[in-house]
Amino acid sequence: MSDKTERLTSNVARGTGPSVRVGSEQRQSSGTHKERGAVSEHTPFIDFANLPAPREGFLLTQFITVRSVARSRAFYSEVLGGQVVLEENPCIVKLANSWVLMNPGGPPTPDKPDISVVNYEPGNTVSSFMNLRVADIQACYEQWSAKGAEFVTPPIDRGAEIRCYMRDPDGYMIEVGQATGALEGKLAEKRPEDLPG
Repeated sequence: MSDKTERLTSNVARGTGPSVRVGSEQRQSSGTHKERGAVSEHTPFIDFANLPAPREGFLLTQFITVRSVARSRAFYSEVLGGQVVLEENPCIVKLANSWVLMNPGGPPTPDKPDISVVNYEPGNTVSSFMNLRVADIQACYEQWSAKGAEFVTPPIDRGAEIRCYMRDPDGYMIEVGQATGALEGKLAEKRPEDLPG
């Protein structure tokens, strides 16, 4: 993580980051707040109008296990420009037309007995990743890099699309792609493992 992102996430974690408005009260985005000289329990910010709660059908969200909610909340809201909908437990950030939910891992619960939620261990193999489709990949690459995002490579033209990858603070891989040749029917070259049989 870059120094810039580290400073941003450290400030948010200490409660010295950007403040949020809850009703008529302005307060820091993390930590406790003072009422009449006494410290009271912090009430998480909730944007009720943007909670992923459909009246019919369903919505797609993505849950990620994070080591630090404050650090990940800062990345998805401050670096990628998402909107914090629920500050914590779990944190929900609206990102474009979807939502990212994040919370620390934990032991089994009654609705998932014998299943623990564990931290992601980043490495050189992945089996699933978030895919952000963008209109202007070069602009996104420059803007997000300037805000502290760490990309694996700059954008690379693959024929059907231009794409690159970055990692979030917990090491999750995020693909960023802009359709180019695919808009004219040009598809990616097939690899032997893509062929049937």
